[in-house]
Amino acid sequence: MSLLVVERPDGAQGTMSPVIRTAGRRREAVDPAQSGFAQLTRQIKAEGLLDRYVGFYARKALLWAVVLGVSVAASVLIGDSWWQLVIAGVLGVVFTQFAFMAHEASHRQVFRSGPANDWAGLLLANLVVGISYSWWMNKHTRHHGNPNVIGRDPDIEKDTISFLEEDAAQRSGLLRLITRKQGYLFFPLLMLEGINLHVHGIRHVLGKGTVKRRPLEVTLIAVRLVAVVALVFVAFPPLLAVVFLFVQLAVFGVYMGASFAPNHKGMPLIPRGERVDFLERQVLTSRNIRGGRFFDSLMGGLNYQIEHHLFPSMARPALARTQQIVREYCRENDVRYTETGLIESYAIVIAYLNRVGLAARDPFDCPMINSYRRRD
Repeated sequence: MSLLVVERPDGAQGTMSPVIRTAGRRREAVDPAQSGFAQLTRQIKAEGLLDRYVGFYARKALLWAVVLGVSVAASVLIGDSWWQLVIAGVLGVVFTQFAFMAHEASHRQVFRSGPANDWAGLLLANLVVGISYSWWMNKHTRHHGNPNVIGRDPDIEKDTISFLEEDAAQRSGLLRLITRKQGYLFFPLLMLEGINLHVHGIRHVLGKGTVKRRPLEVTLIAVRLVAVVALVFVAFPPLLAVVFLFVQLAVFGVYMGASFAPNHKGMPLIPRGERVDFLERQVLTSRNIRGGRFFDSLMGGLNYQIEHHLFPSMARPALARTQQIVREYCRENDVRYTETGLIESYAIVIAYLNRVGLAARDPFDCPMINSYRRRD
């Protein structure tokens, strides 16, 4: 059995993105202990790359807590001034960094103990950032198990943005207009993503589904959101308060979206029901970002998306060395390993979303005829 990455030629059914398909009818039985992933795991463990780095996360948490404290102190000193918007932008960055740590706690990267990771993630996500930890856990766990799998990965489900051509073709009204140019609108729309994350979290904890520690989650989110909004409106005039909150949420949304978007968007898709080996499924659908230590901090380790998907419980400091091992394995075994620069990845995402958005065009809108129409 081998894998093919092919373009879907059917305009009506296609997704305008490469699709992973298995070539060959018969799947040979493979001893799990001798699989490529098992071999990689043994080497990773032998080098101690699955160890915990609690001190690293303690230093990160202390650093950003200090930045948060200094920002609040600076805001008090600045007073009633539009310079407060600089503080709002800084807070957007700070909350994103705490969200990265909550994400890592949810993957059991910080502590050996599962409950310790859960409590850390819960406090960071709900009380510090203001989003639901259990909602994030549920959504993100499903994504990790089925990256870019059509019908199973929640990260490519239809939202304001359409990631599949068949979804784009069903758009109507204002959403149809947005979808037609969604690649160019993607980053501007991310300014609303911060609000979107908060809304999804609130809906989740107040909904009818099962939520572990529901009263605690509701309490922590309520304390965080009410306290922040109240403090801002007490400290600033109404207009400045509204703009301050918008800027903070906009920076948070753009930063979060710009960190997660390069990871899988525009990478090959897997039709639902297509059986693909775990290692190849994770590697072929993920994209790494070059950049070194600065990007490790800037993107919270998400720049090593391939390694993160192969070893989701791996702490951030071990990802750089693991990348060397995984990249070499992929080279030796002819598995396509994708790594680009950050700007290049954004260009790929924008182009991909625009191609998908073409499906939302008016079927009676003929570009050739439009070119001859009179424009007043």
